[in-house]
Amino acid sequence: MNEPKKKFYVTTPIYYVNDVPHIGHAYTTIAADVVSRYKRLDGYEVFFLTGTDEHGQKVHQAAQQNGVDPQTHVDKLHQRFKDLWVRLNISNSDFIRTTEARHTQVVQEILQSLFDKKEIYKDSYEGWYCTPDERFWTEKDVVNGNCPECGRPVEKIKEYNYFFKMGQYGEWLARHVRENESFIQPVSRRNEVLGFLDKPLGDLCISRPKERLPWGVSLPFDDDYVAYVWFDALINYISVHGQPGQVRDCGFWPCDHHLVGKDILTTHAVYWSCMLKAMDLPPPKNIFAHGWWTVNGQKMSKSLFNVVEPNLLADQFGVDVIRYFLLREVPFGLDGDFSHKALIGRNNSDLANNLGNLLNRTLNMVEKYQEGKILEPSASAPEDQALADKASETVQAVAALYDQLAYNKILAKIWELVDQCNQYINNMGPWNLAKSEEGQTRLTRVLYNSCEALRVIAVLIYPFMPESAEKINQQLGADFTIEEQGLRSIREWGFLPAGLQTRPGPQLFPRIEEEEEKKIMEQANAPSAPAQAEDENKTEPVAEQIEFDDFTKVDLRTGKILEAEKIKKSKKLIKLKVDIGCETRQVVAGIAAGYEPEQLVGRTVILVANLKPAKLMGVESQGMILAGSEGDKIILAGFDHELNPGVRVK
Repeated sequence: MNEPKKKFYVTTPIYYVNDVPHIGHAYTTIAADVVSRYKRLDGYEVFFLTGTDEHGQKVHQAAQQNGVDPQTHVDKLHQRFKDLWVRLNISNSDFIRTTEARHTQVVQEILQSLFDKKEIYKDSYEGWYCTPDERFWTEKDVVNGNCPECGRPVEKIKEYNYFFKMGQYGEWLARHVRENESFIQPVSRRNEVLGFLDKPLGDLCISRPKERLPWGVSLPFDDDYVAYVWFDALINYISVHGQPGQVRDCGFWPCDHHLVGKDILTTHAVYWSCMLKAMDLPPPKNIFAHGWWTVNGQKMSKSLFNVVEPNLLADQFGVDVIRYFLLREVPFGLDGDFSHKALIGRNNSDLANNLGNLLNRTLNMVEKYQEGKILEPSASAPEDQALADKASETVQAVAALYDQLAYNKILAKIWELVDQCNQYINNMGPWNLAKSEEGQTRLTRVLYNSCEALRVIAVLIYPFMPESAEKINQQLGADFTIEEQGLRSIREWGFLPAGLQTRPGPQLFPRIEEEEEKKIMEQANAPSAPAQAEDENKTEPVAEQIEFDDFTKVDLRTGKILEAEKIKKSKKLIKLKVDIGCETRQVVAGIAAGYEPEQLVGRTVILVANLKPAKLMGVESQGMILAGSEGDKIILAGFDHELNPGVRVK
């Protein structure tokens, strides 16, 4: 009788639906995907949850500005996260939305249960409220009238609300953190939480009056209120499995890993743990708070036009290269800096020169010396055993490092095996062995070992680069998938059967040569349409003041659009031919989200005529079209009456 599979549960935050998916969202989700895939290879039944947070004041305001009801608004926006996860080969078991009936029903039943147990009470409250963060602050927290978290203005609010008796659990939680070293990782984040708990823990306001915010889960015991968005959102981790009683029996709780960004650590480590304690459920086994990504040393920001868009990266480099880079470049838990230069370097050195070269040279030699067949190997020599031992050591080291979510160390360890196999081939010299009959016998062992090492490497990199791993597997001639092989197949050397016919394919990781690198860097550094803000309703602050003489340096001209066409492989860019009176310009504009090409022909626009040309997606743009953006809307600047092309705009 087969024993039931061991169970493993990993989650990401549920992403706020008003956000635009960026590299930070991709980072967390890829990290969760990697550990999920590894555990499946190890025979676990894995539940991997992600989703979207769809309630709250920002969503309600954005829907109002767009002239639609909130449900219509979130139904549209949540899809971009789903689409991105498909693009990035994310293997999530479920995708939960906080507007789904299965979630809201559980939230209401938990609220009623906690209310009946006297864990929730009503009281008046006066404090400073930050609308973008949907959070109250005390007088001592506020900095010069602004939110201490986001720096935006707060407003004074006094109202009755419902409170969760969180304060009574402060001592228990501090003790739990101290007694369980792996509960919060890395250590620096654990220390942050302990520092937070050194102060008395207050009760948590968990409601908003409907007269101020009608969009949310109604309190079952008072229909004039909705649940605070965080109290609602955090319950997703158990609502996907049902009521607390069902969660206890499902085998997936407590969660093995909650992966979160460091900015929401307090919410998950403190609020959520106390909520679970009140529900008589144990806290997660581990909450891992990773760092943030900057871009070329700067924080990602709409105003700096430097928000890294994962779909565009996938177009340029391929999905597996992005997955590899994000988890290889920086230790998981620390802040990282993204640059296209570093990404190109990793592609060319680690992937093309090392792993790609190992695959190509091995298969080429099997083709040349053995007509493409992996032959029964001859007896093993000490040099062969050294390679087998290295593979065994790597498999064991990787297993231990997964317990720490030390992704960059895992990849570094795998690449030690890649390097040793390359060195093994160099030392054995198959090209010399092929010259004699005696050497040809030895050659079968050398080529078998090289292929077996590649198979082990393919299994080990599968969680990080599933498509590339399967391609290696297929090129080795295997008729079984990586998941069918599992980790059991690499715990002993020699699983690869002799007699397979190799199937060499296209180069797995093509080098990015100088000319292509130049194009990528030009595109990365070119001015572009601003990315959608995390808060779609916030107006940008006024920029630094300039002198009148500075303004007069900008040559604004009217232009008439003569031709318009979408740029292939871009969802945002349209190529335009614009008549500005004295000449016709080619202009690339990031307005495809707001306009179809046929809507633009014949339209008069305002062009920055003396802007230095730049390349976007390899297409030169000789100017910039003026437009405004609000949420998803892009509106071209124009005039009440028609003007001829080339008129100066002052």
